[in-house]
Amino acid sequence: MRFLHTADWHLGRLFHARSLLEDQAHLLDQLVELVRTQRPDAVLIAGDVYDRAVPPPEAVALLDDVLARIVLDAGVPVVMIAGNHDSAQRLEFGARLMTAQGLHVAGRTSSQAACVTLHDAHGEVRIYALPYAEPAMVRDALGADLPSHEAALAAQLDAIRASHPPGVRAVVVAHAFVIGGAASESERPLSVGGSGAVGAGVFDGFDLVALGHLHRPQTLGERVHYAGSLMKYSLSESGHGKSVSMIELDGTGNVRIEPITLTPLRDLRMIEGELATLLAAGAADPRSDDYIHAVLTDTGALLDPMAKLRQVYPNALAIERAVLARSGAAGEAGRKLRELDTATLFASFFREVADAELEPAQRHALDALLAGIEAADRESA
Repeated sequence: MRFLHTADWHLGRLFHARSLLEDQAHLLDQLVELVRTQRPDAVLIAGDVYDRAVPPPEAVALLDDVLARIVLDAGVPVVMIAGNHDSAQRLEFGARLMTAQGLHVAGRTSSQAACVTLHDAHGEVRIYALPYAEPAMVRDALGADLPSHEAALAAQLDAIRASHPPGVRAVVVAHAFVIGGAASESERPLSVGGSGAVGAGVFDGFDLVALGHLHRPQTLGERVHYAGSLMKYSLSESGHGKSVSMIELDGTGNVRIEPITLTPLRDLRMIEGELATLLAAGAADPRSDDYIHAVLTDTGALLDPMAKLRQVYPNALAIERAVLARSGAAGEAGRKLRELDTATLFASFFREVADAELEPAQRHALDALLAGIEAADRESA
């Protein structure tokens, strides 16, 4: 049996005040095409479908369109759960009506995990959908004292094991931070102080665990797998390769995971160098439409560098001055820059504005003006 595993779409996300819906729609078109051509037995969406509990209408419309093309047009069932960014009740609206069409949505936690049963040549495969829930919600659903995320998740999985028929392959779709996984800056912590993390051992006994929450694609052990986020949502992810995962589950429960790369409409990347060098390179850059974070190594004054950068990189998001941000040699350069006298600083500013050096007469006038200001300050003191 083959599953297309994806997670962490974060539809409706804003990045540096820019809507990413166009970028997300571009990637989801590729996912729908994969479903159409690869014909998996099911699509597993492991939470954080939306970026916030009350998503913008455009994000809701995009999700509706994508799911309709997968379930109705391609005829491939979908198992989708709520993540910590989603509103469980909103995501689950109409779930009982949609089940008959092949769209299985688990938003709220109940005493019995939602189960979808599929069949292949080797028999049954049961897919258990465990939406993200705070320990208090799981405690209310199960009627047990569950002080932590790990205890809550373990109790849900124990309940599944107790009723799962022996010899039948079992898949879990969940949203959690498993200890040992590599995190990114764009993930919202599940709790304070790392108490939301769970050990991979809680999933023992299941043939495949398809997870959401961590944005870097990764596999812990052989069966606990994060598909990663749909696209790059923070600078810490600029070096990540984003993909969805085609997972093959054989008749004995062994898994084979194949990442399938998605091509973004605009990549997120970091560039570094002096502003003039970056501007010259940007003019010939075939990827100039990418989202850019620029690290400027200039030590002198710069006049409105973002406006200049956006002339060649229209989607530049942020600028970082290396001389001020770094420690070591660059930090020392930043200290020296702050210690420069006013005349030198003004000369650097003039050079940036006029693209020329101060002429002798201008330098003389500047020195005279600064001397007069200094004398007036002494008299007033």
